[in-house]
Amino acid sequence: MEPFTKITGVVAPLDRVNVDTDQIIPAVYLKRIERTGFGQYLFASWRFLPDGQPNPEFVLNNPGYRNAAILVAGRNFGCGSSREHAPWALIDYGFRVVIAPSFAEIFHKNCFDNGIVPAHLPQDQVDHLMETAKGNSGYRMTVDLESCMLRDEEGLSVPFKVHNDPEVHEFRRSCLLNGLDDISLTLLHEDKIDAYERRIGLIN
Repeated sequence: MEPFTKITGVVAPLDRVNVDTDQIIPAVYLKRIERTGFGQYLFASWRFLPDGQPNPEFVLNNPGYRNAAILVAGRNFGCGSSREHAPWALIDYGFRVVIAPSFAEIFHKNCFDNGIVPAHLPQDQVDHLMETAKGNSGYRMTVDLESCMLRDEEGLSVPFKVHNDPEVHEFRRSCLLNGLDDISLTLLHEDKIDAYERRIGLIN
């Protein structure tokens, strides 16, 4: 998993609450066996009209947001099924950060396993960022995970959390900074695993 320290990118505003994983990546596109290639189908039912043409009313079809790396959305982002394809689609499209007041629990965990920063902010601050990004399609922000700060060129400087529990926040922040998913964390203890397997006779 690619480590995350700091990025500066365009902010795309998705002014919707309860965005579920079937809206993030519709089930019809889950037949692929690779982790890559899902970005083209991100928010497909919103991005495209029934005839397959881009929906001009959807935010990501605005040229100013097409290369956005930061998504700001409403509460309970990522609810619905537990499909890991949802963060796969987001990161394959180019998003490295999702800012919201709250996240669905399983989606939240899947973000950490795939190198996406789920940035928690209070509702009023999310509302401010949403309106700023909606009013300026080129609005850019820096997300600094080392200091857990969001900054822009207009003087904004606000702290964020990746988890509301302080201990979990620090653990997950460290994992993201070092590019560690669950498998990588396990392999940090490979010597102890080998020693145990030798002791019980699984390996020579």
